[in-house]
Amino acid sequence: MKTVLSAVLITSVVLSTGCSTITQSENQRLSVTATYEGSPVKDVDCSLTNDKGTWLAKAPGQVDVRKSGENLNVVCKKEGLVDGLLTAISRAAGSMFGNIIFGGGIGALIDHSKGTGYDYPNTLPVEMGKSVTVDKKQENPQTASTSQCASGQPC
Repeated sequence: MKTVLSAVLITSVVLSTGCSTITQSENQRLSVTATYEGSPVKDVDCSLTNDKGTWLAKAPGQVDVRKSGENLNVVCKKEGLVDGLLTAISRAAGSMFGNIIFGGGIGALIDHSKGTGYDYPNTLPVEMGKSVTVDKKQENPQTASTSQCASGQPC
């Protein structure tokens, strides 16, 4: 009886860690904002791209994108302004580590291929005329950002 109870308990723990495919969505809602020299810019056309597809959004606004292990590249355009470029770093979600530890990695492989085991930063602060990188690991996007003019030269 103890053996059966132990097996049920272990199975429950393993299953409760769950793979992201079951516990997470393949999509993530992101907020896109645009500024120029510190001031908000409205009606900016943005294109967000990763290996799962391309999505169009108006900044400021929200867009649902398909998650991926690949970074998300954002290009925002507005007439009269130099394009704003942003790279959102893709980071493994906590459930990926549970899959590796408790599931032997099979769930992690599935989550990797579907993108459910990854997240992007929830807010994408595009700076027109600059190229910015944001990373979910950083609490303050300004700390995480590395800015340079869109031409590739330091601003």
